[in-house]
Amino acid sequence: MHKILAAFLALSLLLFAGVAMAQDKTSDDGVYDAVRVKLASDQVVGSMPFNVAVEKGVVTLSGSVEKEGYRSRAEKVAKKVKGVKQVVNKIEIKPRTSL
Repeated sequence: MHKILAAFLALSLLLFAGVAMAQDKTSDDGVYDAVRVKLASDQVVGSMPFNVAVEKGVVTLSGSVEKEGYRSRAEKVAKKVKGVKQVVNKIEIKPRTSL
């Protein structure tokens, strides 16, 4: 069961990556899609829910994470996407509280 789920997730990521690559990477929509795919496929921050906005090649990341390392990693991943001119990192650090 786990192998089937893993295969399905891998196939889904490949399909999304293919769609993103087929688009013009320099358009805001293309950059948005490519950044979302890169973040989702990253082994460190892939499961974290980030908000992404793109305007004229400037990517704005927002949301919250538990550690500075996750915040930095998301910015680093976004900066590597073709067409990204700048990354504005508005991700907040909110340590998990125990009940």
